[in-house]
Amino acid sequence: MATILFPDYLFYIMAIILQIETATQVCSAAISKDGHTIALKELMASNIHAGNLTLFIQDVMARSGLQFADLDAIAVSKGPGSYTGLRIGVSTAKGLCYALDKPLIAIDTLQMMAAGYLFLNREYTGLICPMIDARRMEVFTAVFDQQLTEVAPTAAKIIDADSFKTLLHERQLVFIGDGASKCADVLRNENALFSDLNFNSAANMSKLADVAFAAGRFEDVAYFEPFYLKDFVLTSPKKK
Repeated sequence: MATILFPDYLFYIMAIILQIETATQVCSAAISKDGHTIALKELMASNIHAGNLTLFIQDVMARSGLQFADLDAIAVSKGPGSYTGLRIGVSTAKGLCYALDKPLIAIDTLQMMAAGYLFLNREYTGLICPMIDARRMEVFTAVFDQQLTEVAPTAAKIIDADSFKTLLHERQLVFIGDGASKCADVLRNENALFSDLNFNSAANMSKLADVAFAAGRFEDVAYFEPFYLKDFVLTSPKKK
């Protein structure tokens, strides 16, 4: 995936960014200003992204009192996650970038989830393991430290009793996301913590998007694709 630097943007003191998150069942749009969320609209439900994302974007723009011309960039959760959800989110973000002539920022979905957990749990000192439900006992996951640096790389894992064994022996590890609850009975360890809260929110992109904007980490709008992690497999519906 190509990344383009726009040096002129490095001199902005404050950035206004439209943020889009559609990697899971959550459909979420937010506006951030200087790294702080100022408007948020989201809903968790199946198959709602196509019909609701643009409405959510209009809602946060209206509530923030901004015009699309006021935006400095568009940020989108790049994956891993739902194939269809990611396609809708990225397509919408790219369309806005083309129409408005704004740069595109791509945010790692798992890192965004970890950032959201740390924002709500500032006294926590352990590791964070976001999990996005794939199927059966498989999850898309990675492990991050307090600086949001990867301790274990992004991967599609089938979780069993030996998963994360070494890390759990050394430190506390909190499992978050819609894939975490199904692993609770398997990952039995005194250092294993679980959170049922939703961290797939566009609001959790604000700091990461602001840092990316300041560093000029922008994507090539023409060629950028979501990070699916696994190839899409088309299946036929079961006959009734």
